[in-house]
Amino acid sequence: MEFAICFKGVVAPDRARQLVKQAEAAGFTYCWFYDSHILWRECYPAIAMCIEHTTKMRFGPCVTNPLVRDWSLTASLFGSLAAQSGGRIDMGVGRGDSSVRVMGKKPATLARLTEFTEKVKGMIRGEEISYHGCPEPVKLPWADGYELPVWIAAYGPKALRTAGEIGDGVILQIADPALCKWFTDQAVNAGLEAGRDMSNFRVMAAAPAYFGSKEECVEKTKWFPAMVGNHVADIVEKYGSDSGLVPESLTDYIENRKGYDYSKHGQSDNPFLDFITPEIVESFCVLGEPDDHITKIRDLEDNGVTQFNIYLDNGDEENIIAEYGKHIIPAF
Repeated sequence: MEFAICFKGVVAPDRARQLVKQAEAAGFTYCWFYDSHILWRECYPAIAMCIEHTTKMRFGPCVTNPLVRDWSLTASLFGSLAAQSGGRIDMGVGRGDSSVRVMGKKPATLARLTEFTEKVKGMIRGEEISYHGCPEPVKLPWADGYELPVWIAAYGPKALRTAGEIGDGVILQIADPALCKWFTDQAVNAGLEAGRDMSNFRVMAAAPAYFGSKEECVEKTKWFPAMVGNHVADIVEKYGSDSGLVPESLTDYIENRKGYDYSKHGQSDNPFLDFITPEIVESFCVLGEPDDHITKIRDLEDNGVTQFNIYLDNGDEENIIAEYGKHIIPAF
């Protein structure tokens, strides 16, 4: 099991540097950043900064998308960060959620996400690449053959299939073990059907973690199922609540959902939290005392998860990192 932390672009630079250094010393091996350039500060200067204050930690966006940057710029960006970090860069990518919807735009199609992933990886390797919207082929003369690991964010059946067919890993924004298995099996089976070796396929469960009483933990993390519910509402709208393609446990919990405010994306003061129950929060997050965290993460591991990525969005970040370094990570 790998352990990761994830930041929004609201953390002061000095504090971000200290948290990343603390996390690396505690045994965390990945640091991810939200990539939503309007809601929060641009993440890539922060990634470059944190690279210089670590030696082993890997970095990447969780997640970028095909719509907000020219693809050659994306390739140049990740290729440059790979060179600067000594090969410690991954890319998380999705269709585009808060980053594009806050501008009133629609997410990318899965076909566009697939093409984006393949073309960006090719340019970073040093290949000559042609892509839609660019009249001339692109070749980065300084590219050194870096093979960029790409994680695909997915919930719905088609996105999970895409993750299995082209991704090095899948990002699941949830820490419910049974649901993680349901998602993971679809991605892995799709990869096997495509003839891929899936023995090294990675599975991230990204969710908040918090220590304390049940009531305090639920209060601190109840924003998270609302964010997940926004994605679930998309797939329910696409596939229907009675299609069998979306687990009943997901469709049931969004039944009373009224909406979502993207200007409050991932924040505890989002006005659309009334449909969230304590049971859902406990299911989706990792909460309680250290033994509770260990038990939940072992269950995630048994259900195919290879990385637990902690959204550091609830306060008490230094203590959470310290507790994981002292009690949780050594157990794995």
